[in-house]
Amino acid sequence: MKKVLSLVRRCVEDYDMIQAGDRIGVGVSGGKDSLVLLMALAKLREFYPVPFEIEAVTLDMGATSRSAGMDFREVVGLCRDIGVPYTRIPTEIHRVIFDIRGEKNPCSMCAKMRRGALHEALQARGIQKIALGHHYDDAVETFFLSLIFEGRLSCFQPVTYLDRTGITQIRPLLYCGENLIRHTAQRLGLPVVYNPCPADGNTRRQEVKELIYELQGRYPGLKARTFGAMQRFPLPAWQPKEHRRRPLPEEI
Repeated sequence: MKKVLSLVRRCVEDYDMIQAGDRIGVGVSGGKDSLVLLMALAKLREFYPVPFEIEAVTLDMGATSRSAGMDFREVVGLCRDIGVPYTRIPTEIHRVIFDIRGEKNPCSMCAKMRRGALHEALQARGIQKIALGHHYDDAVETFFLSLIFEGRLSCFQPVTYLDRTGITQIRPLLYCGENLIRHTAQRLGLPVVYNPCPADGNTRRQEVKELIYELQGRYPGLKARTFGAMQRFPLPAWQPKEHRRRPLPEEI
């Protein structure tokens, strides 16, 4: 956990993600990324120079959760143990996308509906900042997705202010690789909840993930160079506050 915490703090400081008095919602899907993010922020608040609070928020997708028996009781217990308020928001997103609309390519609509439901829940609780579990590999994959399928040099931003809702999105795990997050979740014995999405493993993102894996094998350091280029180019809002900081290690 020490390495994750160090990289999270570095990312938070590089992009000025947290200000004194912030109440930060943490989107907790039950997956490894969101649980490691929750643990890292819970630990960070103990010694960070400015005080902030966190709250865990889970979106219940509806039919998928019920039919698959997704059980968040251990996640609730984890939040209780680390002193983090927990809220679960019921939705019918799964029913709308798969049963009513029968979407063949559901990921984009699902993401939009989840964002809308999450932001509405945050506004109802008076929370204006949300921490999302996107990590290093997600960023590189998103860059290649935009390049290959849209012909754009683009990626989500480390910090995004949404003027229509007044909510700021932050991504503190951007310096943490997926393997590091997976191993950390295993070492900590985090109660990962399996999400049986019908589209899992059959998406363009999965295609790009496999492509990058193949290219990384042929050209070691590809991901590190891509991530560094995103910061040095830089993509909009990607230049760190201290832009001459030492580069991240190639394997994180």
